[in-house]
Amino acid sequence: MSTLIQLEIMRTLRNKRYLLFSLLYPGLLYVFFINAYGGGSVAGGTPAKSYFMVSMATFGAVGAVLSNSAQRISLERKSGWVRQLRLTALPGRAYTAAKIASCAVTTLPAIAVVFGIGAAEGVRLSAARWLGLGLALWLGSFVFAALGVALGYAAAPDSVQPIVMITYMLMAVFGGTWFPVSGSLENFARFDPVYLYNRLAGFTQPGHSLDTTAVGGLAGFLVVFVAAAAYLYRKDTKQA
Repeated sequence: MSTLIQLEIMRTLRNKRYLLFSLLYPGLLYVFFINAYGGGSVAGGTPAKSYFMVSMATFGAVGAVLSNSAQRISLERKSGWVRQLRLTALPGRAYTAAKIASCAVTTLPAIAVVFGIGAAEGVRLSAARWLGLGLALWLGSFVFAALGVALGYAAAPDSVQPIVMITYMLMAVFGGTWFPVSGSLENFARFDPVYLYNRLAGFTQPGHSLDTTAVGGLAGFLVVFVAAAAYLYRKDTKQA
């Protein structure tokens, strides 16, 4: 399984689409947003540089795992690669786990690039908070890696890209990626995994601790998405 994980990681890092939309695009959006706010604060008093550093890091991380896992799995199903793997000794759960693990690893560059720009723009955190924030966002990305695997088995190759993009953008809009979510909209946003994902960063603010509600919610989504991925994999196996 480790060989498959390494292969998946190398394939992703050589993908120009990944480099553009998961690394370059979130970084450019971050610079755009902080300049639009002129170094001020967003609603709620959080500095724009800190707020959008987190939201663009999560935007890049979610984009990396959703697009790479879902689209690649769907194309592999079409080409017959998944069927070939089933003829080997590799069990289905190992294949699914390898996909989730390899996708989660590729979120690290997406997070690091935006963090680097944030630090250059003047975001100041202690070493422990930088490390804790990076770890929280990386672990949270496993939720969306599992969702990407499920979408890859649920969608046909011809329709997977628009399905992924619509899912991606809807979660971002209602998850606080582009603007802080508050009021009645926040009541709905609590059911959005991206909103919970962005909430993980709250502990970096003075006087705040890790949002255990967000952690619990993401854990619940992870269980649901992994179960869905496993079910859809078995269903695809029976149809093959």
